[in-house]
Amino acid sequence: MKRNNYQQSGFLTRFNLRRDWFLILIWLLILGGLMASVAFKFNDLYGTPTSIASIVSTLKMPAMVSLFGAFVAKPPYTRADVFASEMVVFMALFMAVMNIFFAVRNTRGEESNGMLELIRSHAVGKQSPLLAATLELFLINLFVGLVYFGGLQVSGMHGTSIEGNLLIGLGLATSGFMFGSTALLMAQISDNPRGATMLSYLFLGVTYLIRMVTDVENADLTWWSPFGWVEKMSIYHENNWLPVIFSLVLTIVLLFLTFYASRHRDVDAGLIATRGGRKRATVLLSGPFSLVLRLDRLSLIVWIISLAILGISYGSIFGTVGDLLKTNPLMGSLLGQSALNAAGRMIALKFAALLMIVFAVLATVPSVQTLLRINGDERKGWLEQLHAKAVSRAKIFSSYAAVAFIIGTLSLLAAVSGIWLANTTVMDDPLSFARLCRGFLGYLPALYVILGISVLIIGWFPRLQTIIWALPVYGLISLYFGNLMNIPDWAQKITPYGWINDVPVKSVDWPQFTLMMVLAVILFIVGFIGYRHRDLIEN
Repeated sequence: MKRNNYQQSGFLTRFNLRRDWFLILIWLLILGGLMASVAFKFNDLYGTPTSIASIVSTLKMPAMVSLFGAFVAKPPYTRADVFASEMVVFMALFMAVMNIFFAVRNTRGEESNGMLELIRSHAVGKQSPLLAATLELFLINLFVGLVYFGGLQVSGMHGTSIEGNLLIGLGLATSGFMFGSTALLMAQISDNPRGATMLSYLFLGVTYLIRMVTDVENADLTWWSPFGWVEKMSIYHENNWLPVIFSLVLTIVLLFLTFYASRHRDVDAGLIATRGGRKRATVLLSGPFSLVLRLDRLSLIVWIISLAILGISYGSIFGTVGDLLKTNPLMGSLLGQSALNAAGRMIALKFAALLMIVFAVLATVPSVQTLLRINGDERKGWLEQLHAKAVSRAKIFSSYAAVAFIIGTLSLLAAVSGIWLANTTVMDDPLSFARLCRGFLGYLPALYVILGISVLIIGWFPRLQTIIWALPVYGLISLYFGNLMNIPDWAQKITPYGWINDVPVKSVDWPQFTLMMVLAVILFIVGFIGYRHRDLIEN
C-alpha cells in the first residue's frame, strides 16, 4: 500500500523536467553566469596585495558585514577569500528565491488550478506528485551546484581549490534545497499559493534578519540562523562541511513533516484553513478595487512590516558606517574632526544610496505579483462572476493595477521610514527624513515604469509575462555589482533602476522624475488597450 502511494513518481518527475526545462535553463544561465562572470572579473580587479587589503578592510566594516556576512578568512588574503565573502550570502538569497518559486508552483500552484486533481485521476500514487516535485527540486539544485563548481574551476581564480569550489557549489545547493523544502512544507500548511509563498518568504526573511543582526553583534550566534550556515563553511581555508550536514539534516526533517502533513489533509485543503468570509459584503467591499485590496491585504501588511524591519535593521548600523575613517589616526590628522565627520556622513549617504537600490527592487516584487494575478485569476475562472456582471474590463484591470501601485509605494516608503527611524537613535548627526526621502522620490518613478512595462506585457503578451521578473533581477545584479564587475554605464541603464541619479547623495532630478512618470502612464494606457482588445484567458 505504501509503495502504491509513490507509484509513477519517476514518470511525473521526468514530466515536470520536460515541462519546466526552459525555466530551469533560464535560472541556470542567470545564476551560473553570474557566479562565473564575477569569478573571471576578480582576476583583473584584485591583482595586487594592496587592492586586496583595501577591499578586506571595507568588508570588515559593520555595514558590509550586514550585507555580505562576516569576513572570516585569515591572512595572507587571496582573491578567492574576497570572492567567497562577497558572493556566498548573495547567491544563497537567489538560491532560496529560485527554490521557493519552483516548490510553490509545482505543489500548491498545481493544486489550486486543478492540475493535481487531473493527475490523481490516473494510476498514480497519492504522494507521487509531491515526491516528483521534491525530486525535481533536488535535481535543479544539483544542476546549479555543479554549474557553480564548473564555472569556478574554469575561472582559474587565484586562491581557489577543488575542495573549496565543490564546497561552494554543494553548500549553496543544499542551502537552496533546504529553503525549497521549507516552501514544500508551507504549501501543505496554507491552502492557497499566495499564502504558501508568503509564509516561505517570511521564514526566509526572519532567518536573514537573524543572520544580519548576529553577524554585526556576535558572529558566533549566527549558527542559530539556518541562512547563516552558508557563511560558516570557511571556504578555501578550513573548508568546513558541517554547515552542509546541518542543512541536509534540517532538510530531511522538513521533508518528513511535509509528507506527513500531505498524507493527513484533503486535496485543496491546508493545515491552516482560510477563514470564511461574511455572508453579506460590507460597504468597503463594494467593487473590484476593494475586493482585490481585501484579497491582497495580507501581502500588503507583511511586505510593509518586513521592509520596515529591514530598513530599521540596516539603519541601526549607520552609526558605525563612518568608523573606518575615524579609526584611522592618519586620516584624522590630515582631515581634522569636522572634515572627518563630513566624510563619515558622506559614507553613510553612499551606503543609503546602495540600500535604496535593494529596497526599490524588493518593493517591486509584491507589486508585480499583484499584477500577474490579473491573468492568473482570469485563467482559473475566478473573474467570470465579475465579467458576467455590469463591471467593465477597465474597472477590473485598473483595480489590480491600483492595488499594485499602492503596495509598491507603501513598501518602499516603509523601508525608507525604517532607515530614518533607526538612524536617528544611533547617529550623533542623523540623516533627516527629507534627505532620505530623496531616495524614495528618486526610485518611485523607476518602480512605476517597471510596473508600466509589466502592464504592457500582461495586456499584449500574456504568455510571456514571466519575463517581467528579468527586469528587477537584472537591475539588482547590474547596479549592486556594477562597480565590482566594471559593468559599463549603458548596461547598468538597461532597466529603469539605472536611470536614477545617486539619491539620496544628490537631489532628485525633477525633470527626469516627470518624464518617467509620464512614461509610466503611457505604458499603462498602452497595456490596457491590449488587455481590452484581446480575448479572455481561459483554463
